[in-house]
Amino acid sequence: MAVLAVAATVAACNKPEDEPTPTAALGSFEIEMEYTWGMDGSPFVLSAPLHHPMSGDTLTFETFKHYVGNVALESVDGETFANADAYALFDASEPSSLVLRVSDVPEGDYASMTLTLGVDSARNVSGAQSGALDPTLGMFWSWNTGYIMIKAEGTSPQSSTGSFAYHLGGFSGENAVQAERTFDLASKGLLTVRTDAVPTVHFMANPARLFHTYGSVANGPNVHMPGPAAGTMGQDFHSWIYLDHIHP
Repeated sequence: MAVLAVAATVAACNKPEDEPTPTAALGSFEIEMEYTWGMDGSPFVLSAPLHHPMSGDTLTFETFKHYVGNVALESVDGETFANADAYALFDASEPSSLVLRVSDVPEGDYASMTLTLGVDSARNVSGAQSGALDPTLGMFWSWNTGYIMIKAEGTSPQSSTGSFAYHLGGFSGENAVQAERTFDLASKGLLTVRTDAVPTVHFMANPARLFHTYGSVANGPNVHMPGPAAGTMGQDFHSWIYLDHIHP
């Protein structure tokens, strides 16, 4: 009996008291934005005349930028992942900017994605920030009016000045430009995150939607402050963005 007792004591001493919890395998995925123009799916291009199918205007865009961020996922098992620092300033003039990589994502099959289209209200009042939200990028007004969430500039013969400049911001109340939307990834076959691949979630956006309710640039070629016009144009644009497909 004494021998058994000693053996049991030795075994107890050799057993790890705090075995490390296995670390979840992590992967990455990308969010990619592509633009179309109007209801017929024509390509959206800068520095070329585009006919608006509803207003009849001719619009030549020289600048088109907008924010997307606050990436959150829910897996098929109900597990969640969120990265509030994942923000991108998509710029139609810079193809490399149209891809946002999200890293350190736990491996899994994800059925839905929630995004902030624009910039969330907390970040609008958080002062100077870095990365895509750096004020030096020319997309920030001040702490009380916040970020320009969509910037569209160009020329049009229907404009009283020959040009247009829509700087759309405003983050509170009924005129808020930003929108939080959840997209059904399962409808496109799920987002599968693994360590050995980087899938791409491909979205489509339509700058023509800015004028869906606002109408012709003859109604006002400039919007440079929060208000009903900015809110309407921003919400019309954000409401049309849709999930097109997922590259595995």
